[in-house]
Amino acid sequence: MDADDEGCPKSVLGKAQLLLSAFAAGAYHLRLTELSRRSGVPKASAYRLAQELVQWGLLERVGDGYQLGVKVFELGQRVPIAATLRRVSRPLLADLFATTRTTIHLAVLDGGHVLYIEKVAGEANIHSHSEVGGRLPATCTATGKVLLALSADGESGLQRCHQTGVMRPTSRSAASVMALRGHLAEVRRRGFAVEVEETVVGYASVAVPVMGSDGSAFAAVSATSPASRLAVGRLVPQLQGTAAGIARAVERQVTTESSTADRIPPVASRTTR
Repeated sequence: MDADDEGCPKSVLGKAQLLLSAFAAGAYHLRLTELSRRSGVPKASAYRLAQELVQWGLLERVGDGYQLGVKVFELGQRVPIAATLRRVSRPLLADLFATTRTTIHLAVLDGGHVLYIEKVAGEANIHSHSEVGGRLPATCTATGKVLLALSADGESGLQRCHQTGVMRPTSRSAASVMALRGHLAEVRRRGFAVEVEETVVGYASVAVPVMGSDGSAFAAVSATSPASRLAVGRLVPQLQGTAAGIARAVERQVTTESSTADRIPPVASRTTR
């Protein structure tokens, strides 16, 4: 280990994970110096590892910097929860968009952030602050508040916020974890979350949970529009109908896959003699 590697993970895999995670904040193209700064991996080590990641297809060298490689996308499509959710939810989300003409998101909780699994938006409704595969602070998004309040991992997400502090993209975002807990109590009471100009000035969102059989939320569906046009009373029942449809579709898919797996004989019994 290099002398300047002190404080970094000792394993190559750990450092590689830090390099790939440097792109999580919305960066598409990073020069070596910025890649090193964002990841915390010393420049010399970052350079050597980046060359290997390029060979593996996990990074691509473009001009004087790096960007995520297509291999990352290919592997991401095979993550079970993401693949299943996207496959079964896309038609339902498209129908919801056609009915509401708002930007529709499907998200899951990832620590103190929400990770967007799917997004459906018309040409006039595309918001640059959200994208499939992107993350935003859970503390200021409607989907994030739903998941912090109603998912099995919500409390651990709140503990992460205690450690890192509450991010405030706008002056209307929750100012502290204590204030956020008050918001979450209201979400539990109502069964949905609303944020008004907490993520982007001029826009608002309403979100509902996608509930699993264990009674906790494993995803959230939201509708985003200009704040002046967010019709919460009309949108909540439509979102709830879509969320229920996604939950049923996921359960059917999981049941089908389990049944199929049960019918496949062990490898040993299929060995020819």
